[in-house]
This record gives sequence, structure tokens and C-alpha cells, in this order.
Amino acid sequence: MANIHITDVEAAINYWRAKTPSPDGVTLAPQLRALAEVYALMVYHHADEADESGFPPAAYEAWQAWYETTPDTPCIAICSTSQGDAQCKGCGRSFDEVQRWTEMSPAEKRRTWRRITLQGSAWRFNRYAERAAARAGS
Repeated sequence: MANIHITDVEAAINYWRAKTPSPDGVTLAPQLRALAEVYALMVYHHADEADESGFPPAAYEAWQAWYETTPDTPCIAICSTSQGDAQCKGCGRSFDEVQRWTEMSPAEKRRTWRRITLQGSAWRFNRYAERAAARAGS
């Protein structure tokens, strides 16, 4: 099993806050309570990541519901790993990540998404984003 980064827990909390706002400013939906407990423990222990197998079932279900709203794959249909590159120029994944993607757990996929987003060197984060912005401006 893989670890879930605290930023993903925060994103899941924000997803549920928008989906089920507090009726009185104090009461939290069950999904929010479950995620808030995990988040609080991570903050208390100064942990950036938590093992997905250690999540309480309700918190993992709430995180999984948020995860299902995220894009499944970073692929932009320009795969240079098929041409021998160790890391795809299009999406930024390694050859192994591309090959194992369908077998990876949600936390493993999110770990990959986080890495390629932080690196920001794949075409999906620069050349194509710039072109889309230019087209939107014209």
C-alpha cells in the first residue's frame, strides 16, 4: 500500500465541505469528521503522509469519493516511453508507472500525480497548457 499526502486529505476535506456544508457552522458531516480526525493526527505528528491501510474505513471511503472526482491518468496521448524514454515527455511518468498504471492503487496514482505536478517538466504542464491559454485568449 502507498501513502496519502496531506494535501490530498485537505482536498478531500474541501470537496466534502462544498458538497455537504455545515447547517449551523459547527456540525460536520460524517465524511468530514472522519477526514478531520486523520488530518488532525497528521498535523499533530508532523506527518506529510499517512499509509492508506491505516486510514479508518470511513475516512478512506470519504477520501476515495473525492479521488473518484479527479482525473484518472495524466496521459496526453504523446507517449515517449514507447520510443525508449525512461520518463515520458508527455505526462512525466516513468516507463514502469505507465506500464503498471491500471494495477496501481489510488494512493499510488496520487503519489505519481503529485511527483509529476511538482516537477512540472512534462509537456502536459507547459507546452500544451500554454497553447490552451493562448487559444482561450484569442
